[in-house]
Amino acid sequence: MTLPPTGSESLLLHNPLFDAEKRWPAPDPVVWSFHRRMPAYLATTLFDCPELARKYGVKRVLVKAETQRLGLPSFKILGASWATYRALCDHLGFEPEPWLNINDLARRISYLKPFALAAATDGNHGRAVAFMARLLGFQCHIFVPAGTVPARIHAIQNEGAAVTVVEGDYDAAVARSAEEASDRCLVISDTSWPGYDVTPRRVVEGYTTIYMEIEQALRSAGIPDPDVVVVPVGVGAFMSATVSYFRSRAWKGALVGVEPADANCVQASAAKGEMTAVPGPHSSIMVGLNCGLPSPVAWPRVSTGVDWMISIGDHRARQGMQELASAGVVAGETGAAALGALAALYEDASAAEFRERGLLGPDKTLLLIVTEGATDRGNYQAVVGRPPEEVGTLLTLSR
Repeated sequence: MTLPPTGSESLLLHNPLFDAEKRWPAPDPVVWSFHRRMPAYLATTLFDCPELARKYGVKRVLVKAETQRLGLPSFKILGASWATYRALCDHLGFEPEPWLNINDLARRISYLKPFALAAATDGNHGRAVAFMARLLGFQCHIFVPAGTVPARIHAIQNEGAAVTVVEGDYDAAVARSAEEASDRCLVISDTSWPGYDVTPRRVVEGYTTIYMEIEQALRSAGIPDPDVVVVPVGVGAFMSATVSYFRSRAWKGALVGVEPADANCVQASAAKGEMTAVPGPHSSIMVGLNCGLPSPVAWPRVSTGVDWMISIGDHRARQGMQELASAGVVAGETGAAALGALAALYEDASAAEFRERGLLGPDKTLLLIVTEGATDRGNYQAVVGRPPEEVGTLLTLSR
């Protein structure tokens, strides 16, 4: 499979492994119930963006804006919080119920201290794990790959975590974080390796809350299910949650995964028919997607449940940031990838097959998942031309 140079036209793949008849278990609503006990829980906004719908010639563009979730600028806390809780239950050997809120839970398990959490990250997952550790009164150690921008490191440190920069890429940081596991430290990873897959599965489960909220919002507004859903893909954990929701029933729409041109490990793996590494360095501004190998836990769902995969250059991410800002939605580089993918699907010659199959048109409703807000404020202002506060939707509230 030939990769397009960063900044060039996109590369589209109609997934040869897609199985339209494959069904996965529906998400467990107990996960959503857990999140409603987290501090300051509110469902993030599902925006209806008529300007974008007109631009891209479709009936409706819906944007689920994960720009402010439980006080953090991304959706990652959903997976990190649920996975941490379940890992603690396993460590304790019992459920520390009843508890009303996170402070109550922290008091119930305070006898564990000194205790720590650890994780690898390219930004948002590690900050979410650090946030959860702070809420529980635990120590935290986060490992980041070389080249991680200072703003992301400082955000993690501001949650009280120690941060170590690992020479190498994201996968090197993952390997280093695995060494922290002990009786006094739980590793909360969103990707898996041999002998470690339970916690990554729970990270995936945690993300399904997003789709419970979307379902409720659509039903309340009388809007039918979307025809096309576009989701940023890194190692595949969030896309695995997406597949779990949409492929648990007879939904006839299309799932589209988007990756950077030089870190399209899921797309390359689907083209080859098996998990395949895409060597680094991975230098896209879509840093949350700079992953070289799919998660083995996510791969079975992603490989059979996603019917289209597209890789894009950084110019499409910048375009997505700018167009979302015009629509009143703050989106960081990674978060804007879904709209960048829509632009490529609509405009690029490489995506002609997608259009020819009638997946874009005046009768279609598209759902885009924006997975992060302005996590690098300096770069956000450089791309958009104004700070996030002036866009008007730095904090999102449920309708």
